[in-house]
Amino acid sequence: MSKVHIKPLADRVLVEPAEAEEKTVGGIIIPDSAKEKPQKGEVIAVGPGKKDEPMTVKVGDKVLYGKYSGTELHVDGKLCLIMKESDIYAIA
Repeated sequence: MSKVHIKPLADRVLVEPAEAEEKTVGGIIIPDSAKEKPQKGEVIAVGPGKKDEPMTVKVGDKVLYGKYSGTELHVDGKLCLIMKESDIYAIA
């Protein structure tokens, strides 16, 4: 994990999504057009939180989030999602 040059504000979190599955359990290779968006990833940057609402997640946590959560952006050549902490359902 490298040092990220983006600092999320307030209750925002920067997440690097896990890789999409390449093939099924049975060994069938999934084409790019049919791959599901991953709904899990690793937190790579965390904002300071809101007044009276400290952040629960921290850098390095593996998290589960909603299918359509966050906004995609490229950080240091990697696709990442920035989302509110409330879009995260669980720490895995």
